[in-house]
Amino acid sequence: MISFNFYKVCSLASCLLLYVQLLSSSNYLQLASASSTGEAEALLKWKATFQNQTQNNLSSWAYPPSNATNNPQIPCTWAGASCNAAGSVIKINLTESGLQGTLNAFSFLSFPNLEYLDLSFNKLFDAIPPQISYLSKLNYLDLSLNQFSGTIPPEIGLLRNLTFLSLSRNTFLGDIPHQMGNLKCLVKLYLSKNQLKGSIPGSLGDLTSLTHLYLFGNELSGSLPKEIGNLKYLVHLRLDNNQLNGSIPRSLAELTSLTLFFLHRNQLSGYIPKEIGNLKYLVQLRLGNNQLNGSIPRSLAELTSLTYVSLHDNQLSGSIPKEIGNLKCLVYLRLDNNQLNGSIPRSLAELTSLTYVSLHDNQLSGSIPKEIGNLKCLVHLRLDNNQLNGSIPRSLADLTSLTNVSLGQNQLSGSIPKKIGNLKFLVRLRLGNNKLNGSIPRSLADLTSLTYVSLHHNQLSGSIPNEIGNLKYLVHLFLGSNKLNGSIPVSFGDLSNLESLYLEHNQLSGPIPQEIGNLKKLRLLLLYKNQFSGYLPQNICQGGKLAYFIASNNHFTGPIPKGLKTCMSLARLRLQRNQLTSNISEDFGVYPNLNFIDVSHNNMYGEISQNWGQCPRLATLQMAGNNITGSIPLEIGNATQIHVLDLSSNHLVGVIPKEFRRLASLVKLMLNGNQLSGPIPSEFGSMTDLGYLDLSTNKFNESIPSILGDLLKLYHLNLSNNKLSQPIPHHLGNLVHLTNLDFSHNSLEGRTPSEMSNMQSLMTLNLSHNNLSGSIPSTFKEMRGLSNVDISYNHLEGPLPNISAFREAPSEQ
Repeated sequence: MISFNFYKVCSLASCLLLYVQLLSSSNYLQLASASSTGEAEALLKWKATFQNQTQNNLSSWAYPPSNATNNPQIPCTWAGASCNAAGSVIKINLTESGLQGTLNAFSFLSFPNLEYLDLSFNKLFDAIPPQISYLSKLNYLDLSLNQFSGTIPPEIGLLRNLTFLSLSRNTFLGDIPHQMGNLKCLVKLYLSKNQLKGSIPGSLGDLTSLTHLYLFGNELSGSLPKEIGNLKYLVHLRLDNNQLNGSIPRSLAELTSLTLFFLHRNQLSGYIPKEIGNLKYLVQLRLGNNQLNGSIPRSLAELTSLTYVSLHDNQLSGSIPKEIGNLKCLVYLRLDNNQLNGSIPRSLAELTSLTYVSLHDNQLSGSIPKEIGNLKCLVHLRLDNNQLNGSIPRSLADLTSLTNVSLGQNQLSGSIPKKIGNLKFLVRLRLGNNKLNGSIPRSLADLTSLTYVSLHHNQLSGSIPNEIGNLKYLVHLFLGSNKLNGSIPVSFGDLSNLESLYLEHNQLSGPIPQEIGNLKKLRLLLLYKNQFSGYLPQNICQGGKLAYFIASNNHFTGPIPKGLKTCMSLARLRLQRNQLTSNISEDFGVYPNLNFIDVSHNNMYGEISQNWGQCPRLATLQMAGNNITGSIPLEIGNATQIHVLDLSSNHLVGVIPKEFRRLASLVKLMLNGNQLSGPIPSEFGSMTDLGYLDLSTNKFNESIPSILGDLLKLYHLNLSNNKLSQPIPHHLGNLVHLTNLDFSHNSLEGRTPSEMSNMQSLMTLNLSHNNLSGSIPSTFKEMRGLSNVDISYNHLEGPLPNISAFREAPSEQ
């Protein structure tokens, strides 16, 4: 009986326990369901604020058609959402989901268990709400690559469980909140590519678990906080592309785990700390584009894991340490644009992994070490703009991986090695501005990948090899300022990609091959100062891209090429000092881009075309020394951008058009040596920038306009050999910058104005062959700058000013 009752009681107890468990499980499911329902509702409300397309991207965010508001699987099965065992959302990953909206409607309080939030690579905008601090369990937050703006909320410092935080590539403004120093668990912090200002808070030094700190691409200023030296586990430090100043703190040398150290493109000054040699694991060091000075510390050579060193664009001085040869892993070396001197250390040749060496724009001297031929992996070599001498080492031809060789602007001599043809991958060859002699090696034509060749400003002689026509990819060819002779090879017509051809200042002769007209991409053609003859190619602008054509100082004959009349791309044309015979009235068109034209000293004839007034960018028009007839067209006044106008030494007649008043930008005006007549127009008074005015040897009459005294920038004024009469205007005394004044061979009368003594800059004064009377004002003795005076053949009397220019002035014979 006792046994039966015992089992009855136990059975009852078991049933009661089972009932309690079932009741508890039911409550748990109800709580879980309630939590899931709340989170689902919060997500749906947030989704409802998105643009329509974004809502379509989250099509799974919806309740099933049947009654499912209590379904514990919602929102756990929705795209980007993950839940814990209790059905509460712990992870939201919507990276690259095309979201377009804000976080303003996101109910942070509804997600008490959220640990992971990734909304990167979307188009979310506006500010981060301070309520983000409610996500107390969050350990991963990525909002990068969006369009967030405003300031970073200081409340973000309350997310004390964060190990990863990325707000990079947005448009955040303002300071970095010092409260970020509270995120003690943070391992990676990315705030790069924003518009953050102010200084780097020292509180970041409290993030002692940090391994990655990226603040680059902002507008941060001030000095680097020494507290960063507390971040002993830091592996990557990127503070580049800011406005940081001051020196590099020595405490950074305590970051002995660093592998990547970027401070480039700031305003840092002072020395590179020698303690940098403590960073034994450093792989990449970039300190370029700062204002660092002093020498390169020898301790740098102790960083034997380095693969990338960039110290360019600073003010570093002294020599390159020979210990640099210890950096056996080095692949990339940039020391250019500094003030380094001494020779290139031979130990550099021991860095056989190097692919990129840039030492240009320094003060390096001595010869290029022949051992450089050991750098078999070298792709890029720039030693230009130094003071290197000696010859180009023949071992350079062993670097068969080279694509770029720049040795220009040095003092290299000797010949170009013939074996340069071994560099089959070479794309750019720059040897200009040296003292190289000998001929251009034919093997150059074997470098069929070349796009850029610069051999200009040397002492190269001989003819241009025909084989250069094999360089089908060539875009730029600079052979100017040498001693090259012979003719231009016809094969140049095969260089179909050529845009720039510089052959100026040589001893080249013969006609220009008509095949040059086949170069449809040609933009710049410089042929000046040679001995070319014959006709210019008629189809010179066949491709419609020619912008600069300079063929002056040769022996060209015949007409202007027909192709130039319709060459709308033309910006600069210089054909002066040839023997061209062309009708200037008909052979030029309207040029929307033309800035400069000089056809002076040829045999041009005809009248000046009205078209020049329709060239909106024309700044210089020079036609001196031709056989141009007729009058100056009124339409010239429409060329309001013109700075220099030279129509001198022609056969122009008529008056100066009053429309010249529109030429307010004119700096130089030369109409001398013509047959122009009438009065000098008072409209000249509007040319307030005019500095040089020569109207000599014409038939101008009446008086000198007093308004010329308003042209306060005049430094040269020549009105000689005209028919001007009446007194010299007193107002000309305002021309205090005048250095040369010539009114000779006119019929000027009256006294010499005392106001002319104000012309304290005057060096040359010629008033001879006039009808001036009276005495020279005594104040002229103060004109100490006068060195050349001629006042002969007038009716002057009285004593001369007691200065050497007057004492040595010519007398009447």
